[in-house]
Amino acid sequence: MDRKPSRAGQADRRDRPFGGGRGSGGSEQRRKPLPPEKTHAEEYYYLKQMNAKTPMVVVLADGEELHGWIEWYDQHCLKVHRDDGPNLLVFKRHIKYIIKDPAAESGA
Repeated sequence: MDRKPSRAGQADRRDRPFGGGRGSGGSEQRRKPLPPEKTHAEEYYYLKQMNAKTPMVVVLADGEELHGWIEWYDQHCLKVHRDDGPNLLVFKRHIKYIIKDPAAESGA
C-alpha cells in the first residue's frame, strides 16, 4: 500500500539531512542576536575598587598572595600598589582570583 503524505512538503522530508527542517531558509533574520563580547563589568569593578582604594588580595596562579590596592589596569595587566614593598605590574593571565582583603575589612 503506497500512502500519500498528508502535508504538501512532507514527501521530501526524508531526503533532507537532520536539522534542515522548517526554518532553515529564512531563519537568519529571526535568530537571536549574539550577546555582546564586552559587558564592561570588569572595567566597572576595577574602577570602583581603584577610586575607593580598596585593599585587595591578588592571588596568583602559583598561590602567591599580593596585598595592596589596584592603582591602574589595562587589557592585559594590573598595577598593584603595596605599602610593604615595591609596586608590581601583574599580567592578568597569571592571576587566579582577586578578593577584597579580609584583614582590612575586619579593621585589623
